Amino acid sequence: MKIGFVINDLLHEPLPSSTIQLALTATKMGHEVWLMGVGDFVYNCDEMVHAHARSVETGNYSDQKSYYGALCADDAIQKRITVDDLDILMLRNDPAQDIQSSWAQHAAIVFGRTALRHGVIVLNDPDGLSKAINKMYFQHFPKEVRVEKVIARNVSEIERFYEAHDRNIIIKPLMGSAGRNVFFVQPTDAANLHQMADAVFRDGYAIAEAFLPEALNGDVRLFLMNGAPLQSNGRYCAFRRIPAEKDIRSNIHAGGRAAAVEVTDEMLRIAEIVRPKLVQDGMFLVGLDIVGDKLLEINVFSPGGLHHAHLFKDVDFSQTVIEALEKKVLYMQYYRRNFDNIEMNTL
Repeated sequence: MKIGFVINDLLHEPLPSSTIQLALTATKMGHEVWLMGVGDFVYNCDEMVHAHARSVETGNYSDQKSYYGALCADDAIQKRITVDDLDILMLRNDPAQDIQSSWAQHAAIVFGRTALRHGVIVLNDPDGLSKAINKMYFQHFPKEVRVEKVIARNVSEIERFYEAHDRNIIIKPLMGSAGRNVFFVQPTDAANLHQMADAVFRDGYAIAEAFLPEALNGDVRLFLMNGAPLQSNGRYCAFRRIPAEKDIRSNIHAGGRAAAVEVTDEMLRIAEIVRPKLVQDGMFLVGLDIVGDKLLEINVFSPGGLHHAHLFKDVDFSQTVIEALEKKVLYMQYYRRNFDNIEMNTL
């Protein structure tokens, strides 16, 4: 299997990284693996999509650090590949990281959509990802799983929502990730509300969200694959994210830590409620962030934490993901494009 992974910047991927873990696992399983950044694509006069990509020889890489170090080394395999010749192209870049570069936010989607013409399986589906380019996508899911919120660039709207929710709300960017510019506004913060809102407004629209007291204990990241909770050997791919002391954010990159969790019937109920929409939009690998009986986020671009779930469940979920990709390549050989890309994403 020939597989390509798209990340934001090939030489500046923060570790640990679920994308690097998937690439490492695929390499160990004997597949031809290429990594490229969003600025590495080329659409040539042969009407094919190419990319300046990197790979490594199959070797005994002990962990992500050694594997990624080999990818970034001067003696790594560097080649202008034909993306259209790949079996799988995984779009694993995070557009929110490129909020200052509008071209970069859409590049993977645009070139991924073009690669579809020659039979490449593109995951998650580019058209589905284009709908999810910001957190407004979340509003298309049933109200039963959503936290009450308002989305605006007018501070008076934020103030009105703040007062209506006992002066306990979360403010965050409509387009953001990794816990950047997320504020917990409490009754004692009334004088700073404008300043917090202005900090978020610099990146566009703001979300003001009702505060869930259970969030003080963190949230649960539950992975879905092919529209269903990701399992291996009867164990669910999930872990709890616990905020750092005196911080409401549970994001690992914002200082949170991972812990073991048991998946409950309530979590599975939430997964079942969102499943039809995710299948409709061709979302192969998704991360749900759950607090109580509500969803805080649906991560469809580059959901991270596969390695954390592996540690607590003693199961290599990244291998399960690569095995699912192998099946899709076989399906494509049998049926060609009798199934479109959206359908292939969740078969």
